[in-house]
Amino acid sequence: MSLQHLQGGPIKASFEFFPPKTPEMEENLWRAIRRLEPLKPSFVSVTYGAGGSTRDRTHNTVKRIVEETSLAPAAHLTCVGAHRGEIDEVVRGYWNAGIRHIVALRGDMPVAGAAYCAAEDGYASTPELIEAIRRIAPFEVSVSAYPERHPDSASLDHDVELLKRKVEAGAGRAIGQFCFDIDAISQLRDRAGDAGISVPIVPGLMPTTNFKGVQRMAKLCGARIPDWLARLYEGLDQDPESRKIIAAAVLAEQVGQLRARGFDQFHFYTLNQADLTYAACRILGLGDTA
Repeated sequence: MSLQHLQGGPIKASFEFFPPKTPEMEENLWRAIRRLEPLKPSFVSVTYGAGGSTRDRTHNTVKRIVEETSLAPAAHLTCVGAHRGEIDEVVRGYWNAGIRHIVALRGDMPVAGAAYCAAEDGYASTPELIEAIRRIAPFEVSVSAYPERHPDSASLDHDVELLKRKVEAGAGRAIGQFCFDIDAISQLRDRAGDAGISVPIVPGLMPTTNFKGVQRMAKLCGARIPDWLARLYEGLDQDPESRKIIAAAVLAEQVGQLRARGFDQFHFYTLNQADLTYAACRILGLGDTA
């Protein structure tokens, strides 16, 4: 894949961060935000922990992004562990803080791997949550999509049908779970189009520098780690510099292949580290502008 081939039509990128737990992590997060801000992403999202465990930290982070940067933040919001009144209060708080974009998710239970169970008097599904958000205020709403099937789903067809319901409820964008199978990402886009879903399907891209961590996350969300990728990291647990070089090559190859297949929007799971995402965006033709 020639990198020159990537210089084509306009590209949009978005970046995902997680709320910091400690002062040191907060400093690291803000270094990443400042490093990526000049790339002028379409938005940046801030995650929401399992069972709503990071609600206050998520709110504080997106509020600070509104107040101190030129970025447009999107706050994650889930259905788990809260009744409708609590969730509605969070939504109104986001609007009052100047946030105009929510990433609406069903969410994970606080115990890893536990079957989903809606809270008493809570929203039972993402479409219900989206309808509530849109009743409260005219937020932009993004949702998730799974190229390799959600772990709780019976089939890819079921995933596509659920995505269609999310769009009918008011979602305007589907952000893909991270996936290293380019064919699976392309097929999700095609299946969605065949089902009458017209919103953008945005590939989710995960840096692999911390490969052990990526393996853990993949197990939880049903993403497949291909054998070729695992072989690249064999014997490198104590060699961070080699892992960085490999991760950069993997990410560059992935964005190149997706660009060649016509994707023009990309969502980067930054893990609060800026360098690989910044490099990938430069490969895509995004750069600092005056």
